[in-house]
Amino acid sequence: MVDLTHSSPIAREQSGAATIRAALPPIAAIDGDAWRDLAGRVVEPNGYYLPEWTNAANGDPRARAATRALIAHDAAGALTGLLPVLSAWQAFRLPLPVLVSADPFRSLDTPLLDRANAARAAATMFAQARAAGARALLLRDVARDGDAVRVLSGVAAAEGLAPVLLRGWSRACLDATRDGDELLRDALGGKRLKEYRRLMRRLGDHGEARFTMAQTPDAVAQAYDVFLALEASGWKGRRGTALLHQPELAARLRQAAVALAARGACEIALLHAGEGPIAAGIVLRHGDRAYFFKLGIAESFARHSPGVLLTLELTRHLCADPAINLVDSTAAPDHPMIDPIWRGRFAVGDLLIPLRPRDPLFGPITLALRAREALRQTAKRLLKR
Repeated sequence: MVDLTHSSPIAREQSGAATIRAALPPIAAIDGDAWRDLAGRVVEPNGYYLPEWTNAANGDPRARAATRALIAHDAAGALTGLLPVLSAWQAFRLPLPVLVSADPFRSLDTPLLDRANAARAAATMFAQARAAGARALLLRDVARDGDAVRVLSGVAAAEGLAPVLLRGWSRACLDATRDGDELLRDALGGKRLKEYRRLMRRLGDHGEARFTMAQTPDAVAQAYDVFLALEASGWKGRRGTALLHQPELAARLRQAAVALAARGACEIALLHAGEGPIAAGIVLRHGDRAYFFKLGIAESFARHSPGVLLTLELTRHLCADPAINLVDSTAAPDHPMIDPIWRGRFAVGDLLIPLRPRDPLFGPITLALRAREALRQTAKRLLKR
């Protein structure tokens, strides 16, 4: 039987989680205008940490109570750093004195750091985590070759701290500075592109085949509902993992998408065959980057590869946009659909940063988190089989 007395590690960590909640501000309490201002001057973008999206994704009652923020301000009081976090107990049910970056979708957890005060902001956030009782900070799904990690690693080194990469992988990304048609020819070759053009023509048997982008708030609201229906019509609906099966979350994300569209930070790609849309993809935008969040397709059109056709047209659209330099697919590594199309690779990883030099607890913490990740990966492989 698990010992739930106050002397047990679990009870102590539950108490520690309460201390962290008291020491760190709730994410919902961060001023939205200050947050948006910071997002406009960061050293590295992250569309998943825009305030509308973060508050929607972490907006259920349990998450609102659990999700806190590491923050930093400059001398004038302007927000210069922000990272949503959970305790390890709340994130993993592990009794470890670790703060973990918060993102229920495991999309991208790169913190927001003011480009003019990045190092000072990072040092302040480390100090804040220490003061809350944490011995380490775990950044999951962070852009490991990006400017934010470079800043964090430099501050850690200056404090005598040696971060550890627990796990690293890469996922597809698009170099949107290239010509879209040239990029697709290089990736797929003329023969496969010819086949996809044939599939697009075959869609004409069902009415006019066309690609559109919903960009205004009203258009995004309508397209978001189309996406929900398409996603739920496929295997995610049968498995019960479609957003439509989480109506409160779906409603919050719809509101966030509409609000972001008003600022040019969200658009939805649509592929139509006649009157009916057969594929829809949500795209977030931040700075010079875009993020392909989710895709929904009509499985009745599966033989026409609607997801691929939409991605080809989205590639051309984003490559033609001078404001976008890079697009993160946010896909799993070795994704069978998008990896052959977007041949760039975006390096992501889980980075564990100690908060005290030569901390005797850091070794056991590292081992415990590595063991947990190994079990998680084994479970995923068994489920696939």
